[in-house]
Amino acid sequence: MEAMDSGSVALLRELLAQTGWLERARELGHALRATRSPGGLLLVGTPDDEPWHLTAHLSDEARFSGLPQLTPTLVRWSPPPDAPAHLRVGLDRLERAARGETLFVLSEQQAPVPLLERVDDARRTGATILAIEGGDTELTGLAHDAIAVPRDGLVTFDGAQHLVSAAAGEVEQRLGLRARLARLLEKVSGPQLAD
Repeated sequence: MEAMDSGSVALLRELLAQTGWLERARELGHALRATRSPGGLLLVGTPDDEPWHLTAHLSDEARFSGLPQLTPTLVRWSPPPDAPAHLRVGLDRLERAARGETLFVLSEQQAPVPLLERVDDARRTGATILAIEGGDTELTGLAHDAIAVPRDGLVTFDGAQHLVSAAAGEVEQRLGLRARLARLLEKVSGPQLAD
């Protein structure tokens, strides 16, 4: 993959600033920080698309920013019984979601009914529900806050995850989201954030 040149980075930053993407990502990223304790940020995807990538980014942000509550728990649909403990967390963990915890749902396609049911249950027990989704009105209706990522938009589903995770780890002493995005874009290829 080819890295974006500085002109492309500047153009993308300008385009994102005009669309409100940076502000929305910052809002959702800061909402993730309301999780009270490490392990209370639960990430779940769909059966075919578990959020490994975002789990890694949030783990890094927790470490770099000194915000341990951003350390995520990856919730898996069918974890292997012989997997390490941190990779063996199954959907039953959502039944124990409680006030002060955050359930962060990633679903680029329509969320399956079993996931929606568990999200609804977690919301009823007091967990905060956040989502990045691809236009799923049912999931958006259950979420306290959500970002919809249109398929033909400027930002891809993966790009939205990068923006939100960077915003979550943002602290005043560090680079702002735009500067961090510019640094990220210089490292990654264009297709990950731009169509």
